[in-house]
Amino acid sequence: MKKTVTVLGTLLLSSRAFALVPPDYQDPPSDFRAEIEAGLQINTGNTESTSFNGRTKLVYDTRKAKQEAVIKGYYASDSEETTAEKYELQLQSNYKISPGYVFGRGDFSWDQFGSYTHQSTMSIGYGFDAISSYKTKLSLEIGPGYRYSQPIDSVDDPSPEAKSDVILRTAAKFEQRLHEYTSFGADLTGEIGEENTTVTLDMGLKSILFQDWAFKIGVNVRYTEVVPAGSEQIDTISTFNLLYTFQ
Repeated sequence: MKKTVTVLGTLLLSSRAFALVPPDYQDPPSDFRAEIEAGLQINTGNTESTSFNGRTKLVYDTRKAKQEAVIKGYYASDSEETTAEKYELQLQSNYKISPGYVFGRGDFSWDQFGSYTHQSTMSIGYGFDAISSYKTKLSLEIGPGYRYSQPIDSVDDPSPEAKSDVILRTAAKFEQRLHEYTSFGADLTGEIGEENTTVTLDMGLKSILFQDWAFKIGVNVRYTEVVPAGSEQIDTISTFNLLYTFQ
């Protein structure tokens, strides 16, 4: 009799626990999301070179606000010296209103071999979602800002003075889901100033391999209207990375 009561009690408790936690239960979606991607290339033999690039994106999205941080790094070297070294930090805070959002943003870059070794841009403005569906997303932003730029040393000007400029920043952020496992994204940003104008296009094609892992091909093209003597106006970076997403 005691054994029977014990078995019945165990079954009763198990059924209650099963009712409280059904088999298809999933944790509620998190407000936090992160992406980490990296790519490494090493060449040996006739060509001795190494290149590495990495990117981390952190997003905290709530009902009233959205915080976003992006960190990027690029490095390349051959058998004799470093040939490329660049780091970028992007911070943006959105406060949601109806419709759209107001934002504050900071862009910072350090490029040892670029036409400008250091650039800082601070901007504020207004943005809104022009398209927001499951397959297609498009947001537009506009606002004033301030840019500080330090030109690279050159033979003509071994100690160049830093330049500052009031700018108008415009941006378009586009994302298209091609099918369930593949998506395409493109960010186009323009900074129009009296002293200088820059246009940056950042594109990426992402294909999910399994679960939270994906393969991503990216291209970053930056055009700078006014550059120091001996520098190119267009800088291009191509990446082939493995990406991991968690939330």
